[in-house]
Amino acid sequence: MKDRLEIRLSGSGGQGLLTAGIILAYALGIGEGKNVVQTQSYGPEARGGAIRSDVVVSNGEIYNPKPSKLDILLCLNQESCDAFSSKLKEDGILIIDTDLVKEPQFENFVGAPFTKLAIEKFKTPLTANIIALGFLCGYIGLAKGSSLELAIESRFNPKHVEINKKAAKLGYELGKTLQKEGKKKETDARKKK
Repeated sequence: MKDRLEIRLSGSGGQGLLTAGIILAYALGIGEGKNVVQTQSYGPEARGGAIRSDVVVSNGEIYNPKPSKLDILLCLNQESCDAFSSKLKEDGILIIDTDLVKEPQFENFVGAPFTKLAIEKFKTPLTANIIALGFLCGYIGLAKGSSLELAIESRFNPKHVEINKKAAKLGYELGKTLQKEGKKKETDARKKK
């Protein structure tokens, strides 16, 4: 891991991204032993307004909790992608819900249909945030699955723990699979040269 990573989870109110940011911070801080700061911002609307949850993680001290250039940006709608893609570093990674973000504003992107997967697998769109969070951690290699489970157990009501652990595992495995496929394609491309 770089000395400092700046991560933004973004979408609209009601998609559970503030909760996802808190879970990510907990997984990185308690589960992985990193220094973490989590902040959030949301519009005046209870649902539907633009929201974001920022997580800054470091092996050392965090003197400035505000992200300046993002390493990772997760977007669960087109509006947040349009608003925040310019905040990514040149070598940053954009992660999108491929059904809800049709025009990624950044060349280096990856994603999956998180909301569609949530509905198909769990009969509710409410787990899309956790699937996306699991994907982010699996694809980037940011936190172990066990750290995510620990964070989910600490944050959710016991009756919602199991479904969210399954959602995180689904996303995590999907992220790891796509990351391995990407590395294989890079290796194959180098062999052809």
